[in-house]
Parts: sequence; C-alpha cells; structure tokens
Amino acid sequence: MMDGFQTRLARHFDELKWLYVELYRDEEAFRRFTGMLERCCEERKEALREQDARREADPDWYRRRDLLGMMLYVDNFAGTLRGVEEKIPYLQECGVNYLHLMPLLQSPKGRSDGGYAVSDFRAVQPALGTMDDLEALADACRKEDIRLCLDFVMNHTSEDHEWAKKALAGEPGYPERYFFYDSWDIPREFEKSVPQVFPTTAPGSFTQLDNGRIVMTNFYPYQWDLNYANPTVFNDMTENLLFLANRGIDVIRLDAIPYIWKELGTNCRNLPQVHTLSRLLRMVCEIVCPSVLLLGEVVMEPAKVAPYFGTSDKPECHMLYNVTTMATTWHTLAAGDVSLLKHQMEAVCALPKDFLFLNYLRCHDDIGWGLDYPWLNRRFGTDEVAHKRYLNDWFTGRWQGSSARGELYNDDPRLGDARLCGTTASLCGVEAAEYERDPFKLERAVACDLTLHAWMLSQSGIPVIYSGDEIGQLNDYTYHDDPDKRDDSRYLHRGKFPWDLSERRSDPKTYQGKLFQGLRRLEVIRAEEPCFDARADTWLEDSGDHRVLALCRRVGDRELVCLFNFSSQFVHAGVQRTGGYSELVYGGHYDDIHSIALWPNSFAWLLRDSC
Repeated sequence: MMDGFQTRLARHFDELKWLYVELYRDEEAFRRFTGMLERCCEERKEALREQDARREADPDWYRRRDLLGMMLYVDNFAGTLRGVEEKIPYLQECGVNYLHLMPLLQSPKGRSDGGYAVSDFRAVQPALGTMDDLEALADACRKEDIRLCLDFVMNHTSEDHEWAKKALAGEPGYPERYFFYDSWDIPREFEKSVPQVFPTTAPGSFTQLDNGRIVMTNFYPYQWDLNYANPTVFNDMTENLLFLANRGIDVIRLDAIPYIWKELGTNCRNLPQVHTLSRLLRMVCEIVCPSVLLLGEVVMEPAKVAPYFGTSDKPECHMLYNVTTMATTWHTLAAGDVSLLKHQMEAVCALPKDFLFLNYLRCHDDIGWGLDYPWLNRRFGTDEVAHKRYLNDWFTGRWQGSSARGELYNDDPRLGDARLCGTTASLCGVEAAEYERDPFKLERAVACDLTLHAWMLSQSGIPVIYSGDEIGQLNDYTYHDDPDKRDDSRYLHRGKFPWDLSERRSDPKTYQGKLFQGLRRLEVIRAEEPCFDARADTWLEDSGDHRVLALCRRVGDRELVCLFNFSSQFVHAGVQRTGGYSELVYGGHYDDIHSIALWPNSFAWLLRDSC
C-alpha cells in the first residue's frame, strides 16, 4: 500500500513542493507536511484502500447520470447518526446514492451558526453520536453504494476551539494561527476594502474581546478567522481533513473557500493564494485518498466560480455548486420571463464539459439575489433594489396574486438586500393551497414543484434534493418559539422531517404521494436516458415565447428537447424541428414540436423518434 503512496507522491512531488515552498518559504514545514501525509495514508483502512484502487481505475465514477444526492440534518431527519443508518432503506427508496450530512462536528450550543463554528474537528456533536457512529454510518453507506459528503469549515474555528483558547491565553505558537491586533488601526484598514458578510446580524469583520484585543471575525464574532499565511495552520487543517477522509467520508465540502486568504488592501476574496491552497488540497487527496472528492462552496457568479475547477492539467475542486442558476431559477418563477435564465445557462453550457456542477433548488441556506443586475439593467432597465424588493414581496406572499410563502433573512430595508428563506413546496404555493383548502390551487402548486425539479434534473451535473422536498415538506414556524433559533429565519426550512406525512408517499391522492412518485419517475427516466450524461452536448434555443425555456441535449444521434413554462399561463412554444418526438414523462407523440401546448408552470421532455 505504501508503495502506492510513494508512487502517487512522486507523481506530484515537484509541483507540491514548488507551490508549498513558494507560498510559505519554509522547507522544514514542507517536510513536516509530507510526513503527515504519509502518516495519514498509513492510517487508511483496507476497505478504503480498496475503494481508492477501484475509483482510480474508474476516474469518471462520479459523473454518471444515475447519481442522485440528498442533503439533510442528522437531528431533523433521524435524531442521531445511528438513526440515519437505520433509515438507509428510505434513502434507497428515494433513489439517493449521494448523501450530504449537514454540519455535525462539535460546536457550542447557541454560538454555532448552524454547526459552522467548529470547536473540535475530530469530534461529533454528542447529541448526534460519536465519531465511531459516523464511521459506522460511512461503512454502511459504502456497502449500499451510497457516497457520503461532509462539510469541512476551512475559514475559521469556534472561539471555543482548543487553538483559540490557547491563543487567548497567549500560549506560544497559537496567537499566530489567527489575526490578533492590539488596536483598531489595521482592522480599520482591512474594513475599508473588505465587504461585510452579514451587515445586519454581524456587522464588521473584527471583534474586540474582553481583554481588549481585536480578532478577525468575517462571519460571526464567535467564528475566528484562521491565518493561512501560517504553514502550521494549513498543515494542521489538512490533517483534520484527512482524518475525516479516513473515517470513510467520500466528498469533503470546502466551506467558504474563497475567503481563506487575507491580504490588507484587498477584498480578501478569491485571491491567487486561495487557488494555490485549493490545488495543494487536490494533490493531497490524489496522493493520500484518491477516492475522495473535493466540493467547493463558492457562492458567487459563474465568472468567479469557474476558476475553482482549476485547469485540465492542474485541477482544483472536483465539483462546485451551481449557485447562480438556483437563484436565477426562483427569479424566473416570480418574473415569468426566462430571458435572464437563458442568458446565464448559455454561459454555463459554454464551459468545458469536465466542469461538474451540483444542481439544486433549495438547501440549508437562504436564497441570495446575486443576479446579473448589470445585464438586467441593460436589457430591461431593471433597478436592482426595486427588483429585489419585488422578489422578496412575491416569495413572502405580500405581492397580490402570489401563493408563495417564505420569510426574509438579514433584511436591510435601506439597501433592499434581504435574502429569502422557505421550503420548495411552500415557495411553490403548496402551503397556501393547503391552508385555503383549494384543490385547484394545490394541483397547480404540485405541478410547479415538479417542474422546478424537472428543470434541476435536466441540467448537467449531479442533482441534489433537500431532505423533505421529495414529499413537499412545508415551512416550520415553530423556530419562532425557540430562543436559540428565533433570530435566524433560515430555521424556517430546517424543520423536523415529517415521518408521519411521509407515509402518504405511496398514496397518489395526496400531494405527498404525487410529489414523491412524480419525482421518482423523473429520476428514473434521467438515470436511463443517455441524453442526460454529464458530457452531453447542451445548448439553449429560442422557444418562441419569453415565458418558456428550451434546453436541448444531445449524445450521438439521440436528442432531447426540454421545455419549461415558468409562467402561470397556458402557452404554446417549442423549437423548429422536423421529425417526430415522444414525450418521456406524460406520454404523447408530436409530428413537430415548434408549438407545444404547455400548462401553467409545466414542462415537457421530448425525445426525437429517430433515436
């Protein structure tokens, strides 16, 4: 086994050393670094070594169209890690073979930012279980061919972390792991160019401690930013990452990676050193645990996201989130106009096919309206503040005619920069229809929900469902009564999984059954149809109607035309084609598809007959 390590190390050694020593100017730190890599490789158990060998022999294993992800909170879904293991049959019934567990490492109660303030990278929250339980779940998932993903919070630690406590006590070597200052002189210089992450709930980028010292805290005051200019920080955090990989985690989500390098006079985002560290981490995985993937969390526009893939000869992250498409999708639903979505997807489709995105409608976080407002202004004269206000009014049900139900997060009325919270079903109108006991409205809301999921499944990459969306879970307003949660409206869509309602998933007369069975049908079709391959040719065409998006996919002689009506009106739209097409989901045959009748908020998957 160690022969394999030495071979892989030799393959990357020159670049690994060059990047590391150029960044840190410390060859002794590099020797410690490579010694740590060897030690971590020795600790990798046999089952994981075998998996490494299999996946090295099949480097495209994670690009298959049958991959379907789900993200969930352990406590909300099943109480504990052992509980999740017991629910594996349900996950299999959902077709899930990629499971993203939301933050579960040890963090202080009430000061955790939903688990993103880690106080121990090698311990699980006691209420959820132990590290042994996590490893047992990973083993069980591996036996069922389910890949496990876990968040790795890179940018900061909790103020309760051992390093932070030692730094606060002045123990040698530990203050240098963070950014400490004795006066506000340098922090104020930083804040001249560094944007605030949470201007309403956590303004500023620094916090003054009880002892008078000032520490960098870009996110929340209890999250102390790590100093990656210190090689000891990078070495030790890399070892923490490999510790999780050796527990059986298949995918490591690099949280907030664009923020990890700080430089005075810059915005401290996406700096060149970030890409050096990202490339180093990619080589680390290829050397120590080649079956492990890196998922970058880069919540920015496509031009700033794509560089985190690296290049074909010097790759960085294996996968990235398709954040902008998610936000633009919800904009399109409220606007009833696909122009921006078409413009943005043309840019996505033009990217190299090796770039693999994770696509999703909802996740644990809020929806930020990071839309291409310069383009909207040029095309439609759109005012950014007014448009954000419209979107938030629409999705909170304040706009006349809207059936969406959500709440705002970090609302800043002055800038109009609030973000949106809510489950997919509630934002699509299911909650309002249920409350009003309106069966017609409910049918429309369910159709809208399924259409958005069909759109997500039509995109290249790995589709990821937010737990509960498969049965139309609604907003959970009980967080208002919890003193630890009431100030964070994101808990609106982080409710307990409704196992009682999930029992209706087999009953097609219920909306839970309609959504569950409808979604499973879409997922099965996607897994079987070659046109959904990640490396298929994809492009956008003019549908003849600004309310309908036309996405085309082709593999060899097989062509699939996907039409999505984002409006609440009946429309006729399509693309210019000769020859017959068959609709894959609802049936039906068309001699031409230049003018297909589409119900409000509906879709069609049209496969060319000559296939």
